[in-house]
Amino acid sequence: MLYVTMPDEASALAVAATLVDERLAACGNVLPQMQAVYRWHGQVERAAEAVLIVKTTAALAAGAAARIVALHPDQLPCVVTLPIIGGNPAFLAWIADETTPPVP
Repeated sequence: MLYVTMPDEASALAVAATLVDERLAACGNVLPQMQAVYRWHGQVERAAEAVLIVKTTAALAAGAAARIVALHPDQLPCVVTLPIIGGNPAFLAWIADETTPPVP
């Protein structure tokens, strides 16, 4: 699973749609509004951001993260991988199914 911050809801939805379309993720959840407080170039900044949670497999996490970085408008995007250590087996199987390219 990937945790990503985006500048706004529209960019988060666009990245989620690309990842799902390219089968790098089974699902992207967008939380449209959160506030971030962070240090940037020696200054404490505050910004409204959106959160994108990406559900993918361990095998695809690095590729999905690289794709997010390529699509992300920020200079230093927050993209971190969080392990899924358990869960509903049927849901985890669905993630695997949705990230597997269809057989022609």
